[in-house]
Amino acid sequence: MRTYEVGFITAPTLSNEELEAFVSQMQTVVQSRNGKVIKVDNWGKKSLAYKIKRFRDAYYVFMTIEGDGAAIAELERRFRVTDFVMRFLSFRIDEDLKRSEKLKAARNRKARARSAGQQGGVNAESAPM
Repeated sequence: MRTYEVGFITAPTLSNEELEAFVSQMQTVVQSRNGKVIKVDNWGKKSLAYKIKRFRDAYYVFMTIEGDGAAIAELERRFRVTDFVMRFLSFRIDEDLKRSEKLKAARNRKARARSAGQQGGVNAESAPM
């Protein structure tokens, strides 16, 4: 399974109940396509950098999803046909997560080696060259 992050912004004219209903509907769509919603971040109403459809504010929502391309394609299709969704973006993050885990493990190995070297009484600065 691949991991995706999907972000979308909606018109500020929506009520909180309508927004929550839409997000839960999108979660149902993902689950019907054999996907799994890992996390939903609702950032609330934020100001936009520039006007979109004459609005200065929008609701920001980000979803982390495990699934295949079919679930993401269906979400994007529904975003396109929904009037109050102003913008959306989906991207794959599983490769970035793997890369960050590798870097984190390498950093931890270096830190353990450095602390073991200093505990052994040999300091890298005082060692003869």
